[in-house]
Amino acid sequence: MPVTIGVVANPASGRDIRRLVAGASVFDNAEKGNMVYRLMVGLKAAGVERVLMMPASSGLSESLNRNLRSNAASSDSQPLPELELVEMTVTHSARDTVGAVGEMVGREVSAIVVLGGDGTNRLVARHCSDVPICTLSTGTNNAFPRMREATVAGLATGLVATGQVGDEVLRREKVLRVGLNGNPDRDCALVDVAVSADLFVGARALWRAGEISEVFVASASPNAVGLSSVAGLLGPIPRSASYGLHIRLTDPEVAETVLTVPLAPGLVVPVGVAETKRLEPGEAVSIAPTSGSLALDGEREIELGPDDRVEVRLDTDGPLTIDVEEVMQEASRQDLLNGVL
Repeated sequence: MPVTIGVVANPASGRDIRRLVAGASVFDNAEKGNMVYRLMVGLKAAGVERVLMMPASSGLSESLNRNLRSNAASSDSQPLPELELVEMTVTHSARDTVGAVGEMVGREVSAIVVLGGDGTNRLVARHCSDVPICTLSTGTNNAFPRMREATVAGLATGLVATGQVGDEVLRREKVLRVGLNGNPDRDCALVDVAVSADLFVGARALWRAGEISEVFVASASPNAVGLSSVAGLLGPIPRSASYGLHIRLTDPEVAETVLTVPLAPGLVVPVGVAETKRLEPGEAVSIAPTSGSLALDGEREIELGPDDRVEVRLDTDGPLTIDVEEVMQEASRQDLLNGVL
C-alpha cells in the first residue's frame, strides 16, 4: 500500500478582519500553492508516494498546478508524489476541513500536513484521531502552528510516515475541552479559550480587550501575539508543561496588574489582570452565566445566553504533532539523508 500524506491548505487563513482593524498582513494564496509544491518535493525525497489533498480554490490551486506542470516538463526534476484531491463538495467553510480530514482518516493516511492558522489546526486536531499532524503557519497571528520552510516540513513528515524515525519525534499536545449544557466535549481549543461580551460571532476574530472577561490558556509564550501572550507575560507555560492557566481580566484603570499586550499584529493594548489560577489536568472550571460569546484560539465560535452552562477542562491527551526540529536532528544522527536522490 503506498505511503499517503494528507494535506489541508486553507485558502481563507491569514485573511480575517485583523488585517483591517490592526496591522495584520494577508498571506497570499499563491504562496500557499508554492508551499504545497515545496512540501511535495520534501515528501518525495523521503519516500512518500501519494498526497491526498483537500480541494483548494482561488490562486492556491493555480499556483500549485503551475509548479506541477513546470516540474513535469523539466528533464532535470524528480517525479513528485501522485496528487489526489478529496472528492467533496466545496462549501468555502469550516465544513470543508472537517470533511476532508474525515476522508483522510478513513483512507488511513500516515500523517496530515496543515497549512493554516490556529483555527484550521484546531479543526484538524479535533477530527484527526491519532494521525500525527505537521503544522505550517499561514494564518494572521498564530500561537500553535510554526513558521517553517515547507521543504523541510515535507522531509520531516516523510521520514515519520515511512518509518525511518520512531515515535520519539512525536509530541502529545494539550487541549482545552469546552463543555456546554451537559455535553463535556462540545468543542476544544489548542491554545486559549476566552469569554467575550460580544453577543454575536460576527467577524469572529477578537481585537477588543475590554470585551474579554476570562481567558483559559493551555500554553503561553511572552513572544506570542494574541490572548495567550497575557499568560506568557505573567510567566511562560511551555507546551510540554502538564498545566495551564486561568486568568480573570478587569478594567486596566482599576487593576493592580496591568500588562502591555500585543493583542494582534500592529495592535498593542493595556490589559488589566484581576486574578490568576493554575489550571490542572482534568480540572473542570465553570464559567459564570453570561450573555456573550466564547472564543476558541482567538476566534468567536459559540454564542452564549444566560441559561447556558459552560465549563473548560485541560486535557493533556490531545493530538499528536510532528516535532520537525527533532526529526531533522534524528535524520542527522542516523545519516538518513546521506545519499543521492
